[in-house]
Amino acid sequence: MTHNRIQDQIAIAGVGSTGYSRKGGRTARSLAAEAAVKAIRDAGLSRADIDGVVSSAGMGSWTIVPPGATEMVAMLRLPEVTYFADGNAVIVSPLLDAMHALYSGACTAVLVYHYNFRTPFNSAKAAADPFRRNIRGYDSLPPENARNAAAYAAWASRYLHENPVQREHLGRIAVNSRTNAVGNPLAAMRTPLTLPDYLSARMVREPLGMLDMDLPVDGAEAFVLTTTERARDLRQVPVLVHNASQGLVETAGDEEQLGSLARHGQDVVARQLWARSERRLADADIAYIYDGFSFISLSWLEKLGWCGPGEAGKFLEDHWRDEQNRLLIDGRVPVNPQGGMLSEGGTQGAGFLRDAVHQLRGTAGERQIDGARTALLAIGGFFYNSQGAVLVRDDAR
Repeated sequence: MTHNRIQDQIAIAGVGSTGYSRKGGRTARSLAAEAAVKAIRDAGLSRADIDGVVSSAGMGSWTIVPPGATEMVAMLRLPEVTYFADGNAVIVSPLLDAMHALYSGACTAVLVYHYNFRTPFNSAKAAADPFRRNIRGYDSLPPENARNAAAYAAWASRYLHENPVQREHLGRIAVNSRTNAVGNPLAAMRTPLTLPDYLSARMVREPLGMLDMDLPVDGAEAFVLTTTERARDLRQVPVLVHNASQGLVETAGDEEQLGSLARHGQDVVARQLWARSERRLADADIAYIYDGFSFISLSWLEKLGWCGPGEAGKFLEDHWRDEQNRLLIDGRVPVNPQGGMLSEGGTQGAGFLRDAVHQLRGTAGERQIDGARTALLAIGGFFYNSQGAVLVRDDAR
């Protein structure tokens, strides 16, 4: 194992969520502030205890003026902040930022918040017109530029061409997420979904249809991080960041420049997760596998080591539970138990992180997974946002 000095040294001590909706009617600032206040109170702290702030804006929020870290300091009236930054949209990157600031001693308690806010081009009306919606909500890029949704559709086609995988396998990812979202009051989509429902949904970019792409929503998540030693004296059972990783390869700048599916950012992340961790794949009690596009999940299953290259389709069949209408790895490990990006909402992994914290500290209510001690988070796509983390319950508390 590669030496990992920060392993288990940083804890998530508080979480707050607004839940997710497609109805709108609120500002990004009000959503972010609500989640932040909830997280601070959940940790049993006051605003005077927060001396670090890291922001993270969802994909649909990039075309509006975001409530960045300095604005959050002003909104919450935080008396004195010694570290602040505006982070990557995908949640593990700002999590790492906060961890490093705490480990270095730059601050003592960090508020990390992530918000999603639909824009006019990433809205319910835009969803009815895939050409207006263009590339995940942005109509400013030329149609011949293979980025975002167009890129994932192209690579998904390549993957289906090269391997024994069908659209029905992509559909299992969508159905699994929806089945799990039904019991989650924070999820935007809670209507049960069947495989025939998936296959009859409108095609957007072959082979990806409406139910293969993450759901544009309004909402926010917030987290309070501090040292493990301090977290043990606070209100909640600490959830320790055992390991966190992000990865790039040399062709990561543009999706169309990726050489092949054989090697990309997920390979880097998976290798680092296991090289710098005392936990292994078999130790995972819960798995959060990024489903921003359904095809991403199949790739993660292979890269993490649950199956070999091109074998994700068979893996899904072997571990599918018809009686539950969901995926249960080895009969015990649920995948995306909160509903994933496809049904809870497109949170860039923030919803995964919040649910993992609740599950590990035993505060998930009726959705609680018995005996959960280790959560595996595989977050982001192939190109410039591949990230992952292993979270563990603090048994010393």
